Amino acid sequence: MSEMEKNTSSENKTDDASSLQSRGVAARLRGYLFAGIVVTAPISITIYLTYVFLTFVDNKVVRLLPKDWYDALYGATTFPGLGLAISLIGFILIGWFATNFLGRLIIRISEYIVNRMPVIRTLYSAIKQIFETIMASKSTAFREVVMLEYPRKGVWSIGFVTGTTQGEVQAHTKAETVNVFVPTTPNPTSGYLLFVPKKELKYLSMSVEEGVKLVVSAGIINPKEELENK
Repeated sequence: MSEMEKNTSSENKTDDASSLQSRGVAARLRGYLFAGIVVTAPISITIYLTYVFLTFVDNKVVRLLPKDWYDALYGATTFPGLGLAISLIGFILIGWFATNFLGRLIIRISEYIVNRMPVIRTLYSAIKQIFETIMASKSTAFREVVMLEYPRKGVWSIGFVTGTTQGEVQAHTKAETVNVFVPTTPNPTSGYLLFVPKKELKYLSMSVEEGVKLVVSAGIINPKEELENK
């Protein structure tokens, strides 16, 4: 092999090594970029959505305050969340007023008027019942996660217990029946209401939050992985 060929071969090897090294650096940088996005995106989106929510509440509450009150509370600087704090205080005061005799009387009169309106009474009744069920301290709505064979035997689905079946539905079944909401993926706000015999349910130890994450992520995030990462 001539001296020129040796030099050419040596240069080619050097170029190959440099190329491999540059590709290795690029791969590492790409990995760092993806890792940075994975770490930063969730917290950034959470902070952004929280800020948007607080700003939205602040803007709505500000319209209810007289200008002098607004200037006294906010001054020259806007504090995100002050409107939310005012709203919470307002809800507490309304709740206190609603427990008094005068407050209960006003609520009864208002409900009497609403119940005389054809379409509005149905909407109001449904919304009120949902909120009373969810907010009641003794309610079992969405407090237990279960597995059930659905949509056929041998195939299991995740569901959330919303209560014990009562009334006419229970009267037509022999076994003790439980109301189970089976959500869809990835949108857990839609789903199916099933009346399932209690003996056919498998109660899970995971929390409702973990169950929702399991449904929304289509099984990518599961409680076992979360416990290992803690």
